[in-house]
Amino acid sequence: MPTIQWYPGHMAKAKRLIKEKLPLVDIVFELRDARIPLSSANPLLAELIQTKPRLILLNKADLADPRETRKFLEFYDRLGFQALAINSLTENPLIPILDKAKKSLASNREKEAKKGMRERPIRALVVGIPNVGKSQLINRLVGQVKAKTGDRPGVTKAQTFLKAGNGLELIDNPGVLWPKFESAWVGIHLALVGSIKDELLPLDEVVIQGLRWMINRYPERLKERYDLVVKAEDDPIALLDAIGQNRGCLLSGGQIDYERVYRLFLHDLRHHQFGPLSLETVDDARSI
Repeated sequence: MPTIQWYPGHMAKAKRLIKEKLPLVDIVFELRDARIPLSSANPLLAELIQTKPRLILLNKADLADPRETRKFLEFYDRLGFQALAINSLTENPLIPILDKAKKSLASNREKEAKKGMRERPIRALVVGIPNVGKSQLINRLVGQVKAKTGDRPGVTKAQTFLKAGNGLELIDNPGVLWPKFESAWVGIHLALVGSIKDELLPLDEVVIQGLRWMINRYPERLKERYDLVVKAEDDPIALLDAIGQNRGCLLSGGQIDYERVYRLFLHDLRHHQFGPLSLETVDDARSI
């Protein structure tokens, strides 16, 4: 797969805004998609954040395989990162987030106290790639709809300063994607969960790779969803044909309407019809 270029103007602006606001905050809340913790980790953010304390928030944890999410939390802990799995759609993770933030900032706050400085709200910058749930999280923490939300990339366009409860102040920031995806798998994973526009990658390749992954990791989910017999040696193309036949995705003459099958599979994956699943494992950290 060729290297994918993706750097619209508002992404460059978001990068500049992060640089401008970093000196004003105590900590960075980096949201990642719990289904793809590696592919949704923007390498530019680490470069921008540098030594600033960071809390990794694996959002949409209810959609991910809980076994894999636990392994990733243990993985980040071994690396010395504070990390937390959250679901900002139906829960308010304010208390656990504050606990983690205070732990990260304990030494800094102790130094401030020794200097006679009064305790002040924790200031956090919320960052992450598009469509990972930043605005949704902020709305949960603030307790009302303050940040725009949407199920498509790039809804948040401008930076806002918001006060959450319990002494927490938040700065939202537009989602930042990096200039290009060096790894084909990163682009595939982002496309499968809908973090980049479908037009950026060949739809057939995205779906075929997604099916291949499902055959290897969750064959029983495919069987249950499409009433198929799925084996480890199955070819994704043959499964596309079987899904098309079972679901009536046919053209005149009985030929498979592959475009409809692609859309059907992506819809089912993105709307959680296969149940909670993870597209990445800790072992992938060495290869992605």
